[in-house]
This record gives sequence, structure tokens and C-alpha cells, in this order.
Amino acid sequence: MIVRVFLADGGGPVGRLLVARFVLRGHRVTAATTSEDLLETLARWGARGTVMDGGDAVSVGVAVSAARPDAVVHRMTARGAASTDHLLAAAQAAGVPYVVLWSSGAAPRRLPDAETAVIEAGGAVLPRCGHLDAAVTATVLAVERRTAGVLRCAPHHPDEESSR
Repeated sequence: MIVRVFLADGGGPVGRLLVARFVLRGHRVTAATTSEDLLETLARWGARGTVMDGGDAVSVGVAVSAARPDAVVHRMTARGAASTDHLLAAAQAAGVPYVVLWSSGAAPRRLPDAETAVIEAGGAVLPRCGHLDAAVTATVLAVERRTAGVLRCAPHHPDEESSR
């Protein structure tokens, strides 16, 4: 099944890995960035780029609703709680059925309110993971399977998972 994925903070090195993995598996990706200069690069990576200011609720709402995603992957953890609140509100307003939130903290611990809200809505939270490829793999598999709850990082590639 092809999933339309909205990737918040998709223009950096981690975003590039996520875009590549989602595109490789046949999904349609809209990757948000703060820089118009990255739109052409995102297109070369196979994603539709969109400029979004995570700190501006209107900007986030417009970007998410225009993408019409089946899933939102939230990587704006360094941008603070306001960007998380804006993205979760935009996803809810747009009727997005699934959210994966990359956490800036490590598990196990008490989850902050935003992470608890994602899990209660049937989404998933990925705690900080020491292995980037494992985090990307966990994210892709969670989106494809709509895994709910706190995710685990397992160091393998999703193509290996499909052959098991």
C-alpha cells in the first residue's frame, strides 16, 4: 500500500535518509523545510518539498492540509513544544490518521504531554535511538504498519523485514 507521508523537517541529513527510504519503498513524500533553496534538492531526492515555519501555526496548517497525508512524521524536536503543538493540531484538523513523533528523550521515562497525546490517538513515539539507520527503519515500518505506542530501534533495514 502506498502511503502519503508528510515529513516535518525533511531537508536535513536525517530528513534525506527518511525521504530516501520512504521513496525507495514506493511511498509519496512531502518534505517540509524552512528554506526555499532546498525545494529543488528535495525534488531530486524524490519528494515534493514545501516551505514551512514550524513556529507558525498557520504555516504548519497550510502545509499539512495541502499535502493531504495518510501519516505525519514529526522530526522538529529541536524546534520546541510550540512546533509540536502546531503540527499535532494541523494533523488533527486535516484528519491525518497516523503520526510518528521522534522524541528528543530516551526511553523508558515519563512521556511528555505531546507524546502521550500521540500515543493516545493511536500514533507512535520513537525515543532517541543511538543508531540512525535503526531509527529510520523503525519509522518507516511504523508508518507502513501503523504501529501504535513507543517504538523500539532494531538495527536492520526494512527490506530485510519484508523477507522474514
